Amino acid sequence: MSVLLLRLAGPLQSWGSAARFARRTTESAPTKSGVIGLLAAAQGRDRGHDLTDLAALRFGVRVDQPGTRIRDYQTAHHADTDKSMPVSERFYLSDAVFVAAVEGDGNLIDDLYRALRAPAYLPYLGRRSCPPSKPVELTVHMDLGLDEALAGERWHAAEWYQRRLRREKTVPLEVIVESRSGGDGPGDTLRDQPLSFDPRHRRYGLRTVRSTSVRVPNPLARTVAAARRASPPDHEPETGLKGV
Repeated sequence: MSVLLLRLAGPLQSWGSAARFARRTTESAPTKSGVIGLLAAAQGRDRGHDLTDLAALRFGVRVDQPGTRIRDYQTAHHADTDKSMPVSERFYLSDAVFVAAVEGDGNLIDDLYRALRAPAYLPYLGRRSCPPSKPVELTVHMDLGLDEALAGERWHAAEWYQRRLRREKTVPLEVIVESRSGGDGPGDTLRDQPLSFDPRHRRYGLRTVRSTSVRVPNPLARTVAAARRASPPDHEPETGLKGV
């Protein structure tokens, strides 16, 4: 078994697991169906292609920078009648950074890594309007499991975000991992297991996830000595007025 790590970072991301009419929401972290769709597109698979091998991959994600949820209103016109369509609400995550991981057969993982380095279709972060700001592929681990790979990867948050937490030598990060088939105890159930992306009949099954946390080093953490040097000197504004 091997693990492929991906960095999902961009100005906007949107990972919907459900859509109701004109309201398109986003989850707070990438969905398995969204990431599997990204990988399938990189390999050049069409929407009607069999997904059995990709759906069998175990999935996990680490929240390196949660971002901010924003809402956008969009309008559209019917392609044939040119009539105005109902105004729709679209939700996005702004300035978010995630590290996602898929675990599975070594040959398939290697194929996916090569596909990401030269994708047949450009990757996007949940929606076509959300391109990544950096290359998606990170690395492949052949000697670590999914949980260990997510715990050991360096922190990929933006520099300004790391500096904001410079007083912390290590920072806690949420990790959401797919439960093993044998069971890892209680978890949350999501309808996010991709079965078919065929636009005529998209199908998603249930999967169970559990949330944990890991601590990673902050490369911009300030030492005690550096903090003392950066602190302002003692100053008494009335010192120069004594004796006057």
